[in-house]
Amino acid sequence: MEQLVKLATQIGERLKTSNQTITTAESCTGGGISYVLTEVAGSSAWFERAFVTYSNDAKREMVGVATDTLVENGAVSEEVVAEMAAGALKVANADFALAVSGIAGPTGGSEEKPVGMVCFGWATRKGTVTETCLFDGDRHEIRRNTIAHSLCRLLSYLESEKPEQ
Repeated sequence: MEQLVKLATQIGERLKTSNQTITTAESCTGGGISYVLTEVAGSSAWFERAFVTYSNDAKREMVGVATDTLVENGAVSEEVVAEMAAGALKVANADFALAVSGIAGPTGGSEEKPVGMVCFGWATRKGTVTETCLFDGDRHEIRRNTIAHSLCRLLSYLESEKPEQ
């Protein structure tokens, strides 16, 4: 947990310096990413809100994922996390959004979408980037790796991003 909070602290410092905010839309992590982000004292300056969208209804109602997208691709897909991130960004009026949906197990996997498959989406007003990873381990390890990966990628993006003038 200490390493995750260190990552969150670095993210918060960059967001605060650039006067920007972040929101999350989480499925398989159940709010774990937002929990880590808000472990940082002063996070209210840069953390806008979180959407825990565990069910398909929540994905549709809270962050505007289209029913057709869910039916055609399934909840664990890059198409869905792209819509989750874009929807969260819009609803929260934040500068950054991070979305995850995956299969943490121990059940629920298939040959096409095995346990440990997690889709990620990171959105800004400039657009959305998605990625799919396959993590090993039990439910706890998959969820922890999902949180760590999402924060590492976000920090990497923030470090490379030039503040707009």
